[in-house]
Amino acid sequence: MVRRRLAALALSGLFLAGTAGVTSASQAAPANEERAEPVVVGHRGAPGYRPEHTLASYELAYRQGADWVDVDLVPTRDGQLVARHENEIGGTTDVAAHPEFANRRTTKVIDGTALTGWFTEDFTLAELKTLRATERIPDIRPDNKIYNGRWQIATYQEVLDLTRRLGRELHRTLGTYPEVKHSTYFASIGNPTEPKLVDILNRNGLNKRSAPVVIQSFEVANLKALSKQVKVPLVQLTSATGAPADFVASGDKRTYADLVTPIGLKEISTYADYLGPEKAQIIPRTASGTLGTPTSLVSDAHDAGLKVVPYTFRNENSFLPAELRSSADPAAWGNVFAELDAYLATGIDGLFADQPDTALVAVRS
Repeated sequence: MVRRRLAALALSGLFLAGTAGVTSASQAAPANEERAEPVVVGHRGAPGYRPEHTLASYELAYRQGADWVDVDLVPTRDGQLVARHENEIGGTTDVAAHPEFANRRTTKVIDGTALTGWFTEDFTLAELKTLRATERIPDIRPDNKIYNGRWQIATYQEVLDLTRRLGRELHRTLGTYPEVKHSTYFASIGNPTEPKLVDILNRNGLNKRSAPVVIQSFEVANLKALSKQVKVPLVQLTSATGAPADFVASGDKRTYADLVTPIGLKEISTYADYLGPEKAQIIPRTASGTLGTPTSLVSDAHDAGLKVVPYTFRNENSFLPAELRSSADPAAWGNVFAELDAYLATGIDGLFADQPDTALVAVRS
């Protein structure tokens, strides 16, 4: 089917030249050929080196060789889409240092969890542009703190503009994996993300089969609806615990574990092209924190016609299996190549990485 073929092209990085960039002759391949090389998606750009979701983080990921970047999207009060991992921005910006916004601090329940802080939906884009991005995990990435305050919050349009410009400069097709965050929550407050995303794709000429865009969500109903509104591939994200927020809100008792059974995967294949599982669903950790035995998830997903792109690979000890840590220092880098090799051996079709350059070395060697 058309959507499945597009998924294969997206993963293999073989999109033809379009609004986002230019494919070099060395990358071009006949339409009926697919590269075996798994795709590396810069998770929030290259946050191992720059504060996440900044234009600097995205640019570095592209310059390191990634053809794709992951862009989490949340709306502003005036209906713009900005790149933030969460709508709560107290931990990723200097908003707390702005006395003019002190009264915006509040507590909200987002997908069943009470959060206190500042939220994008309470700010106009102009107000958000007065803020500056900061490192989200400074204890793990202390070197990134020197970049605190250097970059604004980016809009998705700005990310697309950067992607287009760098595609021309680097002579590669570059693309984005936009993720719709907290779909049910934003719909419940009358500020849904999906119509805004579809509008941006339409305005940029990206709602077409050849567009270098892949849409992601941890929820299900919104992806099913989007599958009828867009022509680009879709990714059903899943977690090792919990359930989709829209399932919980509607009283559906199914969990993410149910979604990754053969029956669940078959249903996913009716509206999505990829499965984006938490990596522990592919190789779980043992009780002692070491890598365990791979599950059948990759082969089950392939049997259902889905490509598999797990998240998230990070170089720091605090994120690695116990046997691959280099020391007791959580910020030091460990043997991430051994972890990457173990996952690549399962047959995954791609992966999300905080240090795209490291992941590309593993993939290409």
